[in-house]
Amino acid sequence: MADWQNGVFALPCGADFPGAFAEGLIARMRGRPPQDMARVTVFANSGQSLQALRDALIWRGPIILPQLRLIADIGGGSATAPLARRLELGRLIDAALRAQPDLAQGQSVPELAASLAGLMAEMQLEGLDAQALDRIDAGDHAQHWGRALAFLKIAAAYYLSDPPQDRESRQRVAAEELAADWVRGENLPQGPVVIAGSTGSHGATRDFMRAVARLPMGAVVLPGFDPDMPQAVWDGLDARAEDHPQARYAPFVSEFGMPRDWITGTAPDPLRNRLISLALRPAPVTDQWIEEGPRLGALIPATQNLTLIEAEQPGQEAEAVALVIRDAVERGQPVTLIAADRMLTRRVQSALDRWAIIPDDSAGQPLPLTAPGLFLRHVADLFGADLMIDGLLTLLKHPVMATGLGGDYRREHLRHTRDLELDLRKHGPAFPDGAALRDWADRGDERSKPWALWLAGLLDRIVPLALDRGPRPMAQRLADLRHLAEDLAAGPNGSADASELWAKASGGLAKGVLDHLAAHAHLGHALRPGEFRDLLYDELQGQAVRQDVASHPLVRFRGPREARTEAVGEAAGLVILAGLNEGGWPQALPPDPWLSRPMRLSAGLTLPERRVGLAAHDFQQAVGAAQVILTRAHRDAEAETIPSRWLNRLVNLLGGLPAQDGPQALREMRERGQRWLDLAGLQAQPRHRLTPARRPSPIPPAPALKQMSVTEVRTLIRDPYAIYARRVLGLRALDPLRPEPDAAERGNVLHAIMDRFLATLPDLPETPATMKDRLLEITDAVLNAEVPWPSARLFWRARIAGIADRLVADEAHRLTQGKPTVVESFAQLSVPGTDFRLIAKPDRLDLLNDGRVHVYDYKSGKPPTDAQIAHFDKQLPLEAAMVEQGAFDRLGRADVDGISYIQLGGEGKTETRSFGPGFAQETWAGFVALIGLYLRGERGFTARLAMERTDHASDYDHLSRHGEWDTTEPAQSESFDHD
Repeated sequence: MADWQNGVFALPCGADFPGAFAEGLIARMRGRPPQDMARVTVFANSGQSLQALRDALIWRGPIILPQLRLIADIGGGSATAPLARRLELGRLIDAALRAQPDLAQGQSVPELAASLAGLMAEMQLEGLDAQALDRIDAGDHAQHWGRALAFLKIAAAYYLSDPPQDRESRQRVAAEELAADWVRGENLPQGPVVIAGSTGSHGATRDFMRAVARLPMGAVVLPGFDPDMPQAVWDGLDARAEDHPQARYAPFVSEFGMPRDWITGTAPDPLRNRLISLALRPAPVTDQWIEEGPRLGALIPATQNLTLIEAEQPGQEAEAVALVIRDAVERGQPVTLIAADRMLTRRVQSALDRWAIIPDDSAGQPLPLTAPGLFLRHVADLFGADLMIDGLLTLLKHPVMATGLGGDYRREHLRHTRDLELDLRKHGPAFPDGAALRDWADRGDERSKPWALWLAGLLDRIVPLALDRGPRPMAQRLADLRHLAEDLAAGPNGSADASELWAKASGGLAKGVLDHLAAHAHLGHALRPGEFRDLLYDELQGQAVRQDVASHPLVRFRGPREARTEAVGEAAGLVILAGLNEGGWPQALPPDPWLSRPMRLSAGLTLPERRVGLAAHDFQQAVGAAQVILTRAHRDAEAETIPSRWLNRLVNLLGGLPAQDGPQALREMRERGQRWLDLAGLQAQPRHRLTPARRPSPIPPAPALKQMSVTEVRTLIRDPYAIYARRVLGLRALDPLRPEPDAAERGNVLHAIMDRFLATLPDLPETPATMKDRLLEITDAVLNAEVPWPSARLFWRARIAGIADRLVADEAHRLTQGKPTVVESFAQLSVPGTDFRLIAKPDRLDLLNDGRVHVYDYKSGKPPTDAQIAHFDKQLPLEAAMVEQGAFDRLGRADVDGISYIQLGGEGKTETRSFGPGFAQETWAGFVALIGLYLRGERGFTARLAMERTDHASDYDHLSRHGEWDTTEPAQSESFDHD
């Protein structure tokens, strides 16, 4: 092979790298015996790249394949498992945090260990030892960075002083030894050596590439090279231009000159490559745009195969991309979606489901999102956290739960879960435990009892795990996780091996992660629950499961990195670059807890912007494909987005070259994109237009109601439809899945405190101090018994304590005027001539010394005003009317002195409301007249008849189909028979 040309070669942006590389290699080996191809060694930087190169060679006919190897394997891989190394670093970090808690800055030990391991790997790849950190002057930086640097030197001395153990260090040593041998003419390869598709982003890889390029039969083939940049720009690409897409190639250009073509004529669109090259020039770029922009010529030909989709929301973006893919499939054209945002690709995949198009997704499904992975995460969430109703139901409804007895029992399990959910929603407790499940089993039917007792036993094990919030050995936490997960998955008397926990590829992979963690658990420090969850998630996240269904042969989803060597070209077909927003592509740089940017430069490390530069190169390579669609959304779920810096530059450059039709080219790109957005909008419209519902006002068969409480009268006036739904249809909103210490709960508890306070009034008068002590003692007892939330107990206790003096003083005055005679006692009053009863359970009715009665109501919020009472808040006037008509046995018929509200919040004041002569009976007469209209069927139960505020919601708005009508529309009464 004497005529083999060595050195550095390149393929342009947008080229089909695997295909063009295969063509060039075959051309170089043409005329030689077929077996000579077996003497060629090809190095690539990833397994997917190797597979793409292998496929490209095979597709070009019968051929003996070269030796295909990974660059990272030249040192033999890791001698010690990366997990073991991270756990060892975790022990160091944990010890350091105990001495300096502020070192963490809110990150957990596993997170810090992972970032530190990444930093150590980077130092090894760049050929730096612990002494490199001595070049950093800590006095030039803030105290935090000084403390971090001091620890970093200790960790580096430990981590980097051992014989090479990590893949990175062994790769570096092997590359240096090979380069040294080749310089001396020793151990030279017996055949050609080619490095294909690497950008030389790390020092060890770059040095190995330089050594191969110097071999007599060596060659380096760079992907996505930009030959259109002037030499002056190449000369300016230094360490501070890390964010430029071609920055990694500057050392090769400086040492070897401009790379030669590996094979000519492989750029699908040279005109567009020139445009993109100018758009991505290193800053400042405006002067270069002004000078070189006119040389680009007419821009419409350079953008004729470029489309720009700018959607309003990510959902619209995904729908438009899905339509593009469907159109390509119908035309038989391959299509490749490249996106860094995995949420966006999942949206697109969901949109493609309607046409049963399953993409070939190279990333697969992350293990934490599979059923076994998510189940393990849910079980791990039980550690160190109180189990609430929603957490328990999340476990019970998970598809892995109770699958060890087969599908028939699984259906029975779900029936028991539904019954338990309804009971827990209604009766609680907020934090279910084994005792609560046994109580439910005693109250339930016999069929559910064995299941409930099984679950009660598991909860007996879960509650101690929730209370254990301190550090525990990693092996113990793993054992607890595995045993609990297996028992939950097995079901009563079931088998974990027969369950879905370890089944299929995802289950086997999840089990392998736990086994791997267990094998190295002795190296880790004692973990707190949060640290254990972080470690488990990181290990699960490092694995992915390929779909085990047949994907569509024309549709591929790829990541940005794959754009370098396999995601563009003829096989890729139409290329869609999606999610082009800052923070999406490029992704936001993660914070470095160890070294600042100046510190990295001082140590000889690359800047964090290197990641941006690699992402920029991926973009430049992908945007050079034959047909490209660029997509972004103006907004995400939180706020307005910022276009990707590369897209922004392209748009600005086109807009600034009117003499070459740049604005028109940009307008046509957007028009082509708008077509897909319009189609997506049409697709989202329903095929059949439904007539909007009318504002309902049903008239059920008379009599519609049998009874109503005084507190419901307000709702009857404001929203009669809610009374219809609750009293006639018997529909009630479910209690919340997660009970919260909200205003309603607070009101119930404060009422209970005052009820017990009045029930324990002594016969003899108390001093204010004694009365206050008794009030606070009762408050503590009620809160401890009825409020399971510690923070709520503290806040509500403080509320009562803050107004206790005012409450006691007012109560002492009330007791001189009379005595509370009716406290939370039920009474009823019939409407004359009907079977209807008005019922009430007053908070408090005081019999005064003069024989009259005063009506009190406790309010934890703001009491209603006189105007509100006059128009709709009729509770206290109606209770007064019931007193005057003798509805309360302990009072008989009595005159009412007045109505008042006792505030259990704010300042704790007692506020008296206007109550003139005859007001109670006038209110009663008005109510009798109103309820008579509904009982006789003369008035319909109109939805939202007179809401106090239009933004007030009703539990029954969805039932009345509010939104299809509004309150300006007259109600349409409708009589019907429910039978």
